[in-house]
Amino acid sequence: MYNKRSERTEISALGEFGLIKRITKDIPVKNTSTIKGIGDDAAVIDNTNKVTLLSSDMLIEGVNFDLVYFPLKHLGYKAAVINFSDIFAMNGQPTQITVNIAVSNRFAVEAIEEIYAGIQLACNHYNVDFVGGDTSTSPHSLFLSVSVVGQADKDEVVYRNGAKENDLLCVSGDLGSAYMGMLILEREKQAFKANPDVQPDLSGQDYLLERQLKPETRADILRILREAKVKPTSMIDVSDGLASEILHLSTESKTGCNLYEEKLPIDFKTEETAKEFNIAPTVAALSGGEDYELLFTIDQKDYEKIKDIPEISIIGHMTDIKSSANLISHDGKVAPLTAQGWDALLDLEKNPEKKKKQEGNQENEDKKQ
Repeated sequence: MYNKRSERTEISALGEFGLIKRITKDIPVKNTSTIKGIGDDAAVIDNTNKVTLLSSDMLIEGVNFDLVYFPLKHLGYKAAVINFSDIFAMNGQPTQITVNIAVSNRFAVEAIEEIYAGIQLACNHYNVDFVGGDTSTSPHSLFLSVSVVGQADKDEVVYRNGAKENDLLCVSGDLGSAYMGMLILEREKQAFKANPDVQPDLSGQDYLLERQLKPETRADILRILREAKVKPTSMIDVSDGLASEILHLSTESKTGCNLYEEKLPIDFKTEETAKEFNIAPTVAALSGGEDYELLFTIDQKDYEKIKDIPEISIIGHMTDIKSSANLISHDGKVAPLTAQGWDALLDLEKNPEKKKKQEGNQENEDKKQ
């Protein structure tokens, strides 16, 4: 584990190529589709008769993560996993990953090694090859840009636009727990800022914190569905909140939807913690985001095949487009389903303190150059 107080190697002591060599040494190749990984101008991938899936994501310090409470190794792991999730949401298998990183001079080589150790741990766990990327300097903050390559049989790919009227709406796992984990970390951060001598109170919060700091993606759900001989008609991963993702499926598939509040899978600890924060558990489930569960639809004829699978909840059904997307409350009231999940492009405008802090960081770093 990297410790800021331990021996520190400056990036300038190695240079760009020395840094790349150090942080990418001894990376194994596991997939036969990887012909050439790290070490050339580009990776070489052969997907033979399968279709190629591509996705990418960017993580920015102060916008997507806070290093006050986010361990660097966990950050690397999460950066990789959330990209894998996009491939699994297409009913595919991630096979290769590239990572671009930009850091300021406040980061030591050892810190970067921690991030890459987390990325490699995720790659090992999900059998993905780490095949390249780039490093650069940043005038402020830490930037991670991750791209993932995946593959799937052409007739097995699942899109967002395949849902039909009367299809069942299903979701894996439970919802809202990652958001509760973030709120706990933010609460303890504020307590620390008020009194640095106060130790964080994180006892009994392991599950919620892990869902935020070290999420897992649901490759197991694809295996379960294959074993049950069920192919989803549409699918998406839950990254921006359940409501937002349902609306994506409805819009792309040109359908409406009825979502039943009583069917939402919410962990007991999530429900308990939400009430501590005076938040309705349903709101946490609908708008919290970062759960990285799989939301999908299936044909009604497949109901018997999945109804007893504990990892899957049937939470509603698709309707005709004229009916729009609706939330049916516990008492039977019908309300339009609206997306209130986190939007990276609007977050800074809605949070002037965060925007001011980020602009201040930029100004301080510029003065150092």
